[in-house]
Amino acid sequence: MTIADVAAERGAKLIRANGIDIAYTDVGDGPPLMLLHGGLVSTGPGWAGSPAAHVDHLGALGEHFRVIAPDTRGSGATVHAGGTATFDVLADDVVALVTALGLDRPLFAGFSEGGTTATVVALRRPDLVRALVNHAGFDVFDPHAMAHQTIRPIFGGRPDATAADPDAAERTIQSMSPVMAAMFATMKADYDGAQGEGHWRETSDSSSTAASPRWATQSPTSPTSPSPRSSSRATVTCLAAPKGRAWCIGAFRRASSASCREPATR
Repeated sequence: MTIADVAAERGAKLIRANGIDIAYTDVGDGPPLMLLHGGLVSTGPGWAGSPAAHVDHLGALGEHFRVIAPDTRGSGATVHAGGTATFDVLADDVVALVTALGLDRPLFAGFSEGGTTATVVALRRPDLVRALVNHAGFDVFDPHAMAHQTIRPIFGGRPDATAADPDAAERTIQSMSPVMAAMFATMKADYDGAQGEGHWRETSDSSSTAASPRWATQSPTSPTSPSPRSSSRATVTCLAAPKGRAWCIGAFRRASSASCREPATR
């Protein structure tokens, strides 16, 4: 079975962007909304029922927006071409996807890792971003966040880890709680089912968090260099935890129909 067949089986499409074939789900009609999932997750149907994924909410959001929900490179049905998948690379993927699909300044929302990627896009290319909701994706920008001390031991096996250790990550996450253990098992089944036995290990090695280059090469105080075009358009940033589905939809509708504010200049 080809990766195109896998994507189709998962209800996704493939499009060439930034040198890779990005699998994405396209649901609904209305203002475009780029919805980015968190780390260790995807947009695959196996994540139905998981509080860490957007799968259960695509239908509701699709009643108000055209929802574009891609699999991050290496996740789900998006094949990683090799090398280090830093947040800058993930942001480049998203910018290229916006261009390839011809989207006109979509709204952006992301959870955890997806929130970080969406924020990097907004910092670098606010001219492409109509509004931003970052849910729980702030830590990489905060040098005082506990995640800078805790994620390396979790995913690298020790506090001074400079590379991911998939076995250590599996042991640690499975010991955290039944919910986290179930999430890890779902990730393994999802990633391996889409891209072959043991693929989850490759994804961990190339991109999976602070012990890997994704966090290690990202400065928490200066996450990215803005594009020369970064002050050319207005953008809205809404950094808040969701208060339920109705609040989430309302926030996007207000952002898409109401005013944008100019980003602060420094």
